[in-house]
Amino acid sequence: MTGIEDAALLAVVAIGSALGASALPRASWPRRCPAAAILLWQALGLASGLAAVGTLIGLALPASQGGLVLSMLRAAGLLRDGELFSLARLFGLGQADGAPLVLVAVRLACLAAGLVLLASLCWVLLAASIAALHARRRQRALLTLLAHGDPKVPGALVVDYPSAAAYCLPGLRSRSRIVVSVGALELLGRGELAAVLAHERAHLRERHDLVLLPFTALRRAFPKSATCTGAQRAVALLVEMLADDRALRGGPARELVSALVRFGTAGTCPAPAGALAVAEGEVAARVTRLLRPAKPLPTAAVMAVCLAAALLVAAPVTLLIV
Repeated sequence: MTGIEDAALLAVVAIGSALGASALPRASWPRRCPAAAILLWQALGLASGLAAVGTLIGLALPASQGGLVLSMLRAAGLLRDGELFSLARLFGLGQADGAPLVLVAVRLACLAAGLVLLASLCWVLLAASIAALHARRRQRALLTLLAHGDPKVPGALVVDYPSAAAYCLPGLRSRSRIVVSVGALELLGRGELAAVLAHERAHLRERHDLVLLPFTALRRAFPKSATCTGAQRAVALLVEMLADDRALRGGPARELVSALVRFGTAGTCPAPAGALAVAEGEVAARVTRLLRPAKPLPTAAVMAVCLAAALLVAAPVTLLIV
């Protein structure tokens, strides 16, 4: 295939992924299987990013060069060796091709736009990661000064704060922390507190912070994008529902429901940057889901979602490499 044909197929993948990301928040099935829905969200995000970058670079490659990635690697080698004429020929920009100057300019603009988009996406993710690490480091330093242990919450730290709060600071296993305020200890009963701790341990054990990071980064980078905002909110809610499901393995749903209702009626202080709090997300939707559990998604449907996610990622990767 030519570069134009590759670009057209990648554009279809990018547009399809964007449309899927716009429609998925309105679907009801993700709440029946949050894990599969999160996997699909990740696939949609990765596929749309790869396909968008590949579309722009593909428009700069008029002829098949053995895959866009191989073409870019070959171009980097030619540039390093100073073979600028061969580099121009690689992208079909040589005089022998008879390419009009306007077409040359368009191809170069597409190449530059693709590289800028790739660098921007990488930078957005890197900047969000650095910001989260710095925020957690500051919180750990404050907890060292202000928090203390309590036999009521083994393995967690307690801060002398009157408002109800319960959250976790993810990190490496030895640096992960669960924090509970004195206000939460006074508000919750023993069973409710155990459910809250189980919820936070699920966040830490399954590293839900890493699941949320790309979506949070995109929302901060594109705050006016309805798709990015909807994706971040949907994944944040699914992460909380997944942690709720893990917490139910250690106790009845009524304890967690009661804790969420108490947090909602008492009012909680917002979690610090980089933390995951038990009272985040759409609490009303979570409570309704716990009180009226829907029938789990059939195994065949779960497998279909996983297969769709795999194909979404495989499509742009294949077009970029082959």
